[in-house]
Amino acid sequence: MLRYLLLTCLALGGCQSAPKVPAQVGPRPFYLVDDMSPGPLKDRLEQCRTGPFYRSDFVFGHRGAPLQFPEHTQEAYQAGAVMGAGTLECDVTFTKDKELVCRHSQCDLATTTNVLLIPDLAAKCSVPFTPANGDQPAQAQCCTSDFTLAEFKRLKGKMDGFNPRAQTPAQYLLGTPGWRTDLYSQTGTLMTLKDSIALFKKLGVKQTPELKAPMVRMPFNGMTQQAYAQKLIDTFVDAGVDPKDVFPQSFNLEDIRYWLKADPAFGKQGVFLDERDEQPGFDPMNAASWQPSMAELKAEGVNILAPPLWMLVTLDENGQIVPSAYAKAAKAAGLDIITWSFERSGPLAGGGGWYYQSIAKAIHKDGDRMTLLDVLARQVGVKAIFSDWPGTVTYYANCMGLD
Repeated sequence: MLRYLLLTCLALGGCQSAPKVPAQVGPRPFYLVDDMSPGPLKDRLEQCRTGPFYRSDFVFGHRGAPLQFPEHTQEAYQAGAVMGAGTLECDVTFTKDKELVCRHSQCDLATTTNVLLIPDLAAKCSVPFTPANGDQPAQAQCCTSDFTLAEFKRLKGKMDGFNPRAQTPAQYLLGTPGWRTDLYSQTGTLMTLKDSIALFKKLGVKQTPELKAPMVRMPFNGMTQQAYAQKLIDTFVDAGVDPKDVFPQSFNLEDIRYWLKADPAFGKQGVFLDERDEQPGFDPMNAASWQPSMAELKAEGVNILAPPLWMLVTLDENGQIVPSAYAKAAKAAGLDIITWSFERSGPLAGGGGWYYQSIAKAIHKDGDRMTLLDVLARQVGVKAIFSDWPGTVTYYANCMGLD
């Protein structure tokens, strides 16, 4: 039958690709386009207002869709897929019984879940809740490694944030930034890595698990860093996921090196999350400050580099956003680029903050996001973009004919 279908396709001049998956981008992209300064880019984007919109591999859902949904929850992931993300992210850490779960940080449960409202679990936190006292802010630290998987599954996700002046655990949880919302925080279903794999397969999206740096001493209960990295890959193997549909990430270059050696099919898809800007003297405009160099990374087998937005761009003598020396060198070395994280910042009036630091003088309003997005796509040539509101990038990708 397969041979018959292949011959039929050839006789007809080729078979059609799989049908596109419809997407709903929501009102935000329209707001951003309306807020742009007049010009050819705005004119082109305005022509796409009626859609239709479809899922795009150019769009990575960063933690799901955490601009409005609690990060790394089933609800956030489903929202990200609806908005057109072709790939979704589970940041991977581990519980006390060494089960892999989706959390941005091993020790963020106090600010991203309701753990402090469950007395028997709150009592197990590494740092119990302490109310604010004078100049001393309220404190709490609760780690996935403080709890078994069964205990972790009792928690409910919430929007990330806390109230530093809190006097009670309930007050501590009230810290959502005003430009986000608690409207969709009523369920907040937490996910294990296995849960996310099953959900993403059902949704028909690719997967990008990030191996988070442990915040406990390793080995942990006998689990070494390499065993931790291997366990992530084994979970995908056991679930029967094709390596080409998985982009394992890490800020730790040693994790990428391990995957390249131990599981080349997954390793060649590995994403090196670049935070070399934390090294003294790092300058995205000075190649001598990048260690290792772009060519050395490529020679080691690294294929995908993922820096933050600001490292890829700079301003030219006319104040226009253009690719940085870092971006040009990465492309010249043959590295694919994925960048993070679009829509992570609040309102952009006043320069946009950390993610826009290299181009702050050109950032004046929310519509300027679309200008940056266009430079990243068409001049830098990024492979994909992580977004906290995938619908915005889906709108752009569909309008510009990006898959």
